[in-house]
Amino acid sequence: MIPLLLSLLLAWPPGTGAQQDPLMPFMEHLDTDVILKWGFSEVQGTIMFQLTVKTTGWLGFGFSPNGGMAASDIVIGGVGPNGTYFMDYHATGNSFPLVDKKQSYNLLSLIEEDGQTTMTFWRSIYSCDEEDFHITEIPVKLIYAYGTSDDIRYHANRRGTKEVNLLKFMPKSSPPDSNYLDFVVENVTVPAEHTYYHCKIMKVPKLNGKNHIYRIEPVIEHLDLVHHMLLYGCPSSVNHTYEQKCYMGVSGEDCIRVVSAWGVGGGAFELPEKAGIPIGGQNNDEFYRLEIHYNNPAQEAGRRDSSGLRLYYTAQLRQHDVGIMTTGLLVASGWGYAIPPNATAFHSYGLCNTSHFSDILPDPVPDLSVFSVVLHTHLAGRKVRAGHIRNGEQIDFLGLDENFNFEMQQATNLGNIKTIKPGDEIVVECTYNTTNRKGITQLGLATTDEMCLAFVFYYPAIPVTSCCSHPNMRAYMAMMGKTVDQDIEEMLKTAAWDQASTAVHEVTMKRVPQIGFIIDVNSNYTMYEGNIRNMTATLSVSCRSDPSLQGLNTTQAGPLEPFNYNTSPRGSSSWVVTSAAGSVLLMLWMTVL
Repeated sequence: MIPLLLSLLLAWPPGTGAQQDPLMPFMEHLDTDVILKWGFSEVQGTIMFQLTVKTTGWLGFGFSPNGGMAASDIVIGGVGPNGTYFMDYHATGNSFPLVDKKQSYNLLSLIEEDGQTTMTFWRSIYSCDEEDFHITEIPVKLIYAYGTSDDIRYHANRRGTKEVNLLKFMPKSSPPDSNYLDFVVENVTVPAEHTYYHCKIMKVPKLNGKNHIYRIEPVIEHLDLVHHMLLYGCPSSVNHTYEQKCYMGVSGEDCIRVVSAWGVGGGAFELPEKAGIPIGGQNNDEFYRLEIHYNNPAQEAGRRDSSGLRLYYTAQLRQHDVGIMTTGLLVASGWGYAIPPNATAFHSYGLCNTSHFSDILPDPVPDLSVFSVVLHTHLAGRKVRAGHIRNGEQIDFLGLDENFNFEMQQATNLGNIKTIKPGDEIVVECTYNTTNRKGITQLGLATTDEMCLAFVFYYPAIPVTSCCSHPNMRAYMAMMGKTVDQDIEEMLKTAAWDQASTAVHEVTMKRVPQIGFIIDVNSNYTMYEGNIRNMTATLSVSCRSDPSLQGLNTTQAGPLEPFNYNTSPRGSSSWVVTSAAGSVLLMLWMTVL
């Protein structure tokens, strides 16, 4: 079976222009005459390349451990007098490479026109072929070479190498009019408390019309204290500056349009070249709220901090405004949500049904192009999946992290642009482990509380800032044979939790109707009811020294089966993909992380 993404690529007209291909959104100039485009799907376990070179001769492209020929993994192709040719090779030294026993690269097209050749092909990200290079989430040295004819021989100086992180690629822009704004706190005293949220309302300096933010950088004084930072745009009702503890019922809490964010373990984040976050101009915010979550588990007293965010902006407007939308499980205190103790894998769910956007928005809702999804839970979280539902069936995962790390919350770009159409649903599933806890875990702000969220970065921006849900707890009480006048929070706290009662609780919380909330940037909201759809299971794959498993093509998994992997270096005899049944933190209505 050809995976869905590859089927789309086969139907996609090949081209070498500057217009962004949603299936291959990344581009790197390896040389003045050599352009590489690529895209990938972690769900399908495939990566696609398009190499364009100003030549009518042969093309060579590959991966090298050190930038040289020895131990490299190479493909060579071209358009000759008798048609196209394309082959998978490996090199053992500085000599002509050897043909691989297993051809792991798949040609999609080879086109020669206007003095240049374009070669488009795909392969598995994680290959079981010992003669192939395993692509991982660290930078890899790409090598290329080409000839002036189809007689494949020594390339002379028509070669090069460049180190690129294919799976964690970040574009780098340098507009000639680039400027930056710092949104920082100065010398804040951090209380001797485990969790503290500090807020500062600031007025942005007057800009000359609308600009676009294209890069977000953290300015961190104490990495051991600052857990996450968010910057929100404020409505016109907020018209003065102040600085104090967050969530004290003041006007600044009306600032809910997420402008930028940073989470622990993350670095700078650069937006796609065709989109930017708007700032300045008549229709954009004048006041902004910076929120910093300080995590002080040792409860040290007397510590001070000066941290914040640096936003790079340009007056050279990009094609689209970026929007950031919170989806998942609504964090609402007093609603009686509980994760039982001593659970090895408890599942929670949140729903966003985009068909109800029209209930709150006056204009027709366009297709939304998603370029990044940040998944988030707290300390008990182990896995997060964001399923993409269309017409009642799952068509993809918008995001997938089966090894969630609370201390590594980096925003990165997706390997391909995913389209949310009006009427699509997003189901966020979180898996928790509470075997080290004696009491229930509730939803809330503290790191010892929990969340289940997916933050969707997309364009063009629409006024929706949050689309989350919460189980209907009245329906839960009825299904569990309880009366609605009982104190549900007290009931859950005092319950005698064991494996059987935890399983019943989990199934019931998923089965009851969800109360959905959609909130716009002006705090208008609409409510609806919906149900959680079943999500596709992940695949278990193992490639070991067993001859029957050698050469296993992981793309046979089909269009919806994701991969969780643990790779060995090139040349070893095994790598394992195990089965399972980064992030920035953004505000959720009146309750945030």
